[in-house]
Amino acid sequence: MDLVLRATFVFLLILIVTRAVGRRELSSLEPFDLILLVVIGDLVQQGVTQSDYSLTGATIVIVTLAALTVLTAWLSFRFRRLRPVLEGEPVVLVADGQILERALKRERITADELGAEARQQQIGSLRDVRFAVLETSGKISFVQSS
Repeated sequence: MDLVLRATFVFLLILIVTRAVGRRELSSLEPFDLILLVVIGDLVQQGVTQSDYSLTGATIVIVTLAALTVLTAWLSFRFRRLRPVLEGEPVVLVADGQILERALKRERITADELGAEARQQQIGSLRDVRFAVLETSGKISFVQSS
């Protein structure tokens, strides 16, 4: 039971940390970030299993994390009000060619980063964008004016 409680705590901690870090940061991992994730994974494993290296302990932790993942997906599907907490909400960054500075600041995105993302999607100017939306996945989608 101790392993289940530890795995549940770590799951909730990771959920909170990923919400606090922000979608944009998580969608664009640099090499340092990838190494940091591996190190965090090792630290989480040590914190959850402590000195239990048994196959049973590993199975309990994996099943607990999988069950919690399925549970949060089901809760998000079943209860609409929980979706913003569990998945986040899309954020409009550009509306009718106008950059929404407040939204950029809240999501810690610079206008230069937004422009670079638009150029990568073959958009020459943000004035040609009807909407730019930071999706819950961390990607920015653009809808061009017709």
